Amino acid sequence: MSQPKPLPTDPIAEAHRQWTAHGWGPVADGMAAVTSLMRAQQILLARVDEVLRPLDLTFARYELLMLLLFSRKGSLPLSRIGSLLQVHPTSVTSAVDRLEARGQVRRLPHPTDRRAILAEITEDGRVTALAATEKLNDTVFADPGLPDSGVRDLVELLTDLRRGAGDF
Repeated sequence: MSQPKPLPTDPIAEAHRQWTAHGWGPVADGMAAVTSLMRAQQILLARVDEVLRPLDLTFARYELLMLLLFSRKGSLPLSRIGSLLQVHPTSVTSAVDRLEARGQVRRLPHPTDRRAILAEITEDGRVTALAATEKLNDTVFADPGLPDSGVRDLVELLTDLRRGAGDF
């Protein structure tokens, strides 16, 4: 994996210093936490994108394939996909369109609800999802950039944040 050239100083630490110097010290730690999370997300997404790009996948399309792969029947209503992935219906439609064009997903009428459409993973979609997962497991997921204890602590902290925000 390619590594970007490190910055000479930590811009978030500098922002924290500036926040404090401008009289916002009581919220400087919160600003640094939020900004650090957003930067960490960018770093991890870049690593994931680098792995998925050769498979012509985005993380959103990968998540959709995995959701279908893990479903009992290999298919789900489009509305359920949006709910589970917590994305707008337009995003689901776009991702399904792209995966369908590549033969990795197909749309089917819902067997009991004429208004609903199912997305079903194809064999090619299964193969792609498993290949992508193997590559992500070997690189990004095996080494997210923290020691094992740090990974567990981070998951616990982020779970608390998500729970507090009403995520589940």
